[in-house]
Amino acid sequence: MQIVTKLLHTRYRVNDLASTVRFYTEILGLAEVRRHKSPRGSELVFLQTPGSEELIEICSFPASGPVHVQADLTHLAFEVASLEEFGQHLARHNLKFSDGPTMKEGGGGFAFIDAPEGYEIELIEPSKQPNSY
Repeated sequence: MQIVTKLLHTRYRVNDLASTVRFYTEILGLAEVRRHKSPRGSELVFLQTPGSEELIEICSFPASGPVHVQADLTHLAFEVASLEEFGQHLARHNLKFSDGPTMKEGGGGFAFIDAPEGYEIELIEPSKQPNSY
């Protein structure tokens, strides 16, 4: 018996909806696919990564109090073709990696940036070796 069939979305609640959506669309290149207000009053924006079906739901719900993201609580990971090129992209936006890049022997590597609100984003350059990140 199959219990679940696929991952649909992941939610991150934020204090500043506009700056967070701007970060995900302008810096990471995600597309806004829909936006609406929930029955309880949450402002919801759904974003999608090119090449993926799953969505990221960014939620603003001030009535539940401010968001305080603790260090190393959670992160999203995105594949990039080149960490070096992504670093140059960040620099053009006056941003930089918060950790790394850490390159692996044989190619590939990873780095982190901080999204607004303090959520961590991992960027992974795949190794040229099969079955390896």
